[in-house]
Amino acid sequence: MSERQLRLICREYDGFEKAFGIQADRFAEKTGIRIARDFIEVHTLYEQMVAGSGAKGETYDLMLAVTDWLPELIAGGALTPLNDFLRADPPDDWPHGWSPSMLGQQTAADGTIYGVPYHDGPEVLHYRVDLFEDPKEQAAFRETYGYDLAPPRTWSQFLDVAKHFNRPDEGLRGSVVAYYPDAHNNVYDFLIHLWSRGGALVTPDWKPAFNSPIGVEALQYYVDLLHVHGVVSKECLELDSVGSGYYFAEGKAALMWNWCGFAALSQTPEVSRIVDKNLCTLVPRGDGAGGEHISLNIYWVLTIPAGSRNKEAAYQFIKHTASAAMDRVTSLSGGTGTRLSTWRDPELCKQFHYYREIEEVHKNVKSPLPIPEGAQLIEILNTMVDDAVKGRSSVPDALARAEKDVAALLRNAGYDDPARRPSIPGY
Repeated sequence: MSERQLRLICREYDGFEKAFGIQADRFAEKTGIRIARDFIEVHTLYEQMVAGSGAKGETYDLMLAVTDWLPELIAGGALTPLNDFLRADPPDDWPHGWSPSMLGQQTAADGTIYGVPYHDGPEVLHYRVDLFEDPKEQAAFRETYGYDLAPPRTWSQFLDVAKHFNRPDEGLRGSVVAYYPDAHNNVYDFLIHLWSRGGALVTPDWKPAFNSPIGVEALQYYVDLLHVHGVVSKECLELDSVGSGYYFAEGKAALMWNWCGFAALSQTPEVSRIVDKNLCTLVPRGDGAGGEHISLNIYWVLTIPAGSRNKEAAYQFIKHTASAAMDRVTSLSGGTGTRLSTWRDPELCKQFHYYREIEEVHKNVKSPLPIPEGAQLIEILNTMVDDAVKGRSSVPDALARAEKDVAALLRNAGYDDPARRPSIPGY
């Protein structure tokens, strides 16, 4: 590969393609180095670069990786440590220019750093403010449900609001859900419903904990949105996270919980019919005593695959994208910047309202188990959720089967031995 060209691989998303396009052009102007870019579906990206060991090959110099994949990549020696680069030539304000919650998952237990934040979630509640502020809607909702129409704080309120606005004959659904079984949003949705109701993924001694009354409630609620209440369209069975974000931006749903970056999509006139009509707030909590507003701390980092032959130049591109100006480009392109300076930028907060909420959301976030077997665990949950959503199994049966498979996975990995069990905050 020529040293005057680097090759980057990333999940497909218009926001990433636009941002990387601008950032690559600016980088080429400064350095003369071109960035060739490949964008592929997220599950395919995992299969090629993580499960398929593509990160150890020489094809790519840069990879945008979600934090879920990092333990597996790190354990397999598939990523380049960045500590020496960061010490010798750090991005401006490193590391204090980022929230601590954005720095932990790419850092191994020994302090080795394998990635720099590029795009953040977290998940928030999106709602159509034009619908919620309509006096006729407010009066009708109060008459039916006996309380004021407002962004729902609990999942029972979410269902009330979704039912109120569910008007398929008018091209409006109560909500939109990304049911597509790509081991991404469908799994994260289950975890949000589990955790927000006070449930747990595993016990303190690392036994499965999700097959519980709370787990049944969480998964049944998710299934029933489609099959019992009908507040989401059957189109959702084929929608991934990006597809659901576009669905909402097209004005087809009144509210949804989803990645905060899709609020930027809703503010993009080329694709959105709800510009200046969408606001965000905290994800609803469970109605019981253990319910809490919680979100997922999952984000995307730029990494250097171990097989790259152009590591120094690749790091310079990472540093370039981590600058305040380029992080702002990520935000203006439909992604979500990761720097505190971006989150607090008055112009961005005015244009993309979710930046007003993002630091508050980050105060209460959880992540899937950051273990090398994490992708296998998520795939088990992916099958569990899809079986329940598609009606191949009842919710209790799907949970029971997944519990058995997760227990075997953790046992085979040796996590029943406390001496081999990693110490992870929150687990």
